[in-house]
Amino acid sequence: MSTRTWESLTLPAAGTYNLDVAHTRIGFVVKHMMVSKVRGHFDTFAGSVTVAENPLESSAELTIQAASITTGVGDRDGHLRGDDFLSVEKFPEITFKSTRVVGHSGDDFTVAGNLTVREVTKEIELTVEYGGAGTNPWGQPVWGFSISTEFDREEFGLTWNQALETGGVLVGKKIKIEIEGEANPA
Repeated sequence: MSTRTWESLTLPAAGTYNLDVAHTRIGFVVKHMMVSKVRGHFDTFAGSVTVAENPLESSAELTIQAASITTGVGDRDGHLRGDDFLSVEKFPEITFKSTRVVGHSGDDFTVAGNLTVREVTKEIELTVEYGGAGTNPWGQPVWGFSISTEFDREEFGLTWNQALETGGVLVGKKIKIEIEGEANPA
């Protein structure tokens, strides 16, 4: 892989890189009954990162197939795919498109962009930890990253909930997104 040094980081060469879906996981965490957390992920997605000559001018985009949501519990997954939540028949894709790199410190970058869920688009910020670049044992270039963000699901029309007798609600309003992944040259 062609790499370069920028502010003491070894970065991939400028160019477009696709997410390696075999080595990328798009997960989420949400509070359940105010006492625990439910974790899940999306199985089907595609994305790319265009690394600019000036890394602070780089961009990224991601498309997730909403129906690929899974938490490991069939009934819950069906409910999440239905009209109370993602309404995957009407809104089959969740998308993110970066608008700018807000800043960075060391290998941590803050990236702003537009997240669209159920045709509602809001700007969110991602915390991106650059993991480094290298070549795998088969000679293929690869670079890695960890991404996290948190947002209020109700801002995207995901308002279904159930009040609990003990107070509080069944499903927390905040969703935390956790992405671990790798990218390869397009």
